[in-house]
Amino acid sequence: MRVLKRFPVRLSDRPDHELVGVIRMPELTVSPLRSILKRIIGAMLALLATVLIVYLDRDGYRDANGDGLSFLDSLYYATVSLSTTGYGDIAPATSSARLVNVLVITPLRVLFLIVLVGTTLEVLTERSRQAFKIQKWRTKVRDHTVVVGFGTKGRSAVNALLGDENVEPDHIVVVDTDQQALEAATSLGLVTVHGSATRADVLRVAGVQRAKAVVVAPNRDDTAVLVTLTARELAPKSHIVASVREAENVHLLKQSGANQVVVSSETAGRLLGMATSTPLVVDMVEDLLTPESGLAIAERPVEPSEEGGSPRHLSDIVLGVVRDGVLYRVDAPQADAIEPGDKLLYVRKVTSAETIER
Repeated sequence: MRVLKRFPVRLSDRPDHELVGVIRMPELTVSPLRSILKRIIGAMLALLATVLIVYLDRDGYRDANGDGLSFLDSLYYATVSLSTTGYGDIAPATSSARLVNVLVITPLRVLFLIVLVGTTLEVLTERSRQAFKIQKWRTKVRDHTVVVGFGTKGRSAVNALLGDENVEPDHIVVVDTDQQALEAATSLGLVTVHGSATRADVLRVAGVQRAKAVVVAPNRDDTAVLVTLTARELAPKSHIVASVREAENVHLLKQSGANQVVVSSETAGRLLGMATSTPLVVDMVEDLLTPESGLAIAERPVEPSEEGGSPRHLSDIVLGVVRDGVLYRVDAPQADAIEPGDKLLYVRKVTSAETIER
């Protein structure tokens, strides 16, 4: 009776080489011309090394002419050997013919080999390189951010993360089922995982159990609830931020384990309403939410010299005080005096002050 070999079904149980195509590591972009030039230079170096080896050991070779091997003979022998041409009944007999063979025919052979064999070798090399990078990444990745969904909300979240100078692109993992969205994420230098984040094994492959934060930004509220439930089960200590369209679903996300819930439709509606009467206020809010330029809302620990004082008297524009994980607005009684261990939410100047254009 034939026994069928069973393979692991879960993605997280598969070896790293089987995850090539599921996980995609960012690559440095190299122009095709530069890539071809590097191959040609490598081929020429190999040819030169072969010529030197043959020439230094020329006494061990015999020529059909019986006059020994010259440097040109060594070069000819190296070219026909590396190009896998071999020996036939038709072979150059004069020095001029051999020189033409070296200078003209051999580059054509090299070009042929690049076109014929190079693509196959590149695919195999790329797959092995990807498998090695995936293995290295899965071993070392810690305290990263997993972004579920790379639509409008997910891209904006990633842009905000990249605006923070402490966040590197390879510490952001995007999970999505849309291949075009994953291509866009890869172009930004992000690690991508192809699959549905409602599946626990896909989130395991993304390393959610070791993630510092999880951003849940799918297009559907019911999907956000299921993803949040799954992520919270796998990562009890991660900070989960979820986005929903309808405010009535906020309690479902919080019951599912989300630390914070952003209602995208209501937030956009408030900005639209403010824009009808106070458009400059909307411009200022957008500037505060754009961390890479202008002004940005940031968090920092208090300095020893600031302890015991009032946050209203600091040179920074303080918006609130974070104490034991609780945020107190600057006008709250609890924020009258700064205590050791507090953190301040303040307005940070990213670039020089500029006029906000309407």
